Amino acid sequence: MNTFLLQRLTFLAVLPLCTLIVVAAAGAAEPAATPDAPASAAQAPEAAEEGAHRHHRFDWHHHRDSNGHHPHGNDRVNIGHDSNLPHGETADSVVSIFGSSTIDGEAGDVVSIIGDTRVTGDVSDSAVAVLGNAYIDGKVDGDAVTVFGNMELGPHAEIDGDVVAVGGTVQRDPAAVVHGDVHNVLGSIGGVDWLRTWVRHCLLYARPLALAPGLGWAWGLAFAFLALYAGLALLFSEGVTRCVHTFETQPGRSVLAALITMLLTPVLVTLLFVTVIGIAAVPFVVFALFCAGLFGKAVMLAWLGGRVTGKQGVGSMSHPAVAVLIGGALVLVLYLVPVLGFLVYKLLGLLGLGAVVYTVILAARTHQAAKEAPSSSTGPPGSSASPGLAGAPSTRREAPLSGAAPSTRREAPFSGAAPPIDAAQTAGGAQASSAAEAPDPRGPAPAAAAPHAPPPPPITAALPHAGFWIRMGALLLDALLVGFLMGVLHVYHLELPVLAAYGAMMWKLRGSTIGGIVFDLRVVRLDGREIGWETAIVRALACFLSLAVAGLGFFWIAFDDHKQAWHDKIAGTVVVRVAKGAPLV
Repeated sequence: MNTFLLQRLTFLAVLPLCTLIVVAAAGAAEPAATPDAPASAAQAPEAAEEGAHRHHRFDWHHHRDSNGHHPHGNDRVNIGHDSNLPHGETADSVVSIFGSSTIDGEAGDVVSIIGDTRVTGDVSDSAVAVLGNAYIDGKVDGDAVTVFGNMELGPHAEIDGDVVAVGGTVQRDPAAVVHGDVHNVLGSIGGVDWLRTWVRHCLLYARPLALAPGLGWAWGLAFAFLALYAGLALLFSEGVTRCVHTFETQPGRSVLAALITMLLTPVLVTLLFVTVIGIAAVPFVVFALFCAGLFGKAVMLAWLGGRVTGKQGVGSMSHPAVAVLIGGALVLVLYLVPVLGFLVYKLLGLLGLGAVVYTVILAARTHQAAKEAPSSSTGPPGSSASPGLAGAPSTRREAPLSGAAPSTRREAPFSGAAPPIDAAQTAGGAQASSAAEAPDPRGPAPAAAAPHAPPPPPITAALPHAGFWIRMGALLLDALLVGFLMGVLHVYHLELPVLAAYGAMMWKLRGSTIGGIVFDLRVVRLDGREIGWETAIVRALACFLSLAVAGLGFFWIAFDDHKQAWHDKIAGTVVVRVAKGAPLV
């Protein structure tokens, strides 16, 4: 993306807002009509003169509209630069976006957005400055308007229309002539030079910061947010560390979680508004996302700082707050680079949000697994095997069947270490040593096995089948992703074929779509074979049959004993729920 394209996009974003502001200001400037009050004889000439002036302006507009252009036939539009119309030159209109306009010749109308307007020549329409000041010392047939700026009328100023200052002051020379009214709306709220400086030196170069005079407030704001991120790392160091670990070990799923959050947030807010009752929850949802974004920025700065310092940090240098400060210093330098500065800013927010959201998802899964663990690990009464190691050989040596008193030794929990030595073994001395050298008539004792996690069960049709609602949630997520992609590519009326092709490809390559990966679902064949292209294509085409009869083929999942849709029965497949954390990609 080059600077010119960024300027064009900024112009398209700002111009409608500025137009609404100008229209509102002009509407506020119109004097209230009083049809009931009779016009006096003294007011009649002034009304006739005002009507003549407005008739002149309307006739001038009509001439321009009927021919498509002014008699001069030229417009001057500059984006990011100043416009200058010298004495003796003419222009239909002079427009400056992120720049100032200086008129010493003859122009139709003059508009400056985030810039100043200076008129010392003749303007046959209006002179407008949005987020800027206006100085008029010439002839203006229309209105003179400033929005969040100051208006100054010189001794040679003559305004046929009204003078309007929204959020600014009006300074009028005693010799200035104003045929209309003077309106000061909202009073003076201060200048906006700070904003224009940031637009000129930062926004037009697609970077958040720059080394230029007048940007001290921007640097102060940046350091204030950096201090906030460091404070979050101090208060919630464990949470920051866990989120950093999630991003390092699961970067792909963190990015996916961020994209899904951005796509589903408008849907969720819309649904809350539709339900009416959920409107009260909208502020909490927005606030939660805002907090997640702030915390995500702290996480990404800590990750960057950790990448710079490495893993050798000890003591205070290993604290996440120190990593945040180091990463923040690096990011502030990157903010100075044109285009790259805004890219870094947006990427940090996106990746940080994904890391936080996916860490919350993993924490919820862990909590759910901990609740289910006691019921799944309970063994039969009298079983001595530890949970998760049922069937493993025991390392305890049985005591000899003699008349000796039973041993008072307590059995240590299984940890892979050697069993403790009891009192009888220590009293035996050398006899125990020689007996240990003799071969055991029962054979060698089995070696203690090192603890390890059991292998995940194979993904087959024997796993629990997915129900209707979770499958519809995965399908909705896939539909949103495909619809978003089609909207970006400006391709319409092909959503269903593209969704079917996407599903067939993902079923063949990964056994699940992106929505299925999020909800831990997997499509498997009933006969245990891998899904081939023919099975994936048949299943995708059969989805149209499930949808054709008012979606009855999909609703069949809720009533079928094996939770199969029509396309599952045709293709000989079933959707199963895999274990939490089982690799699907």
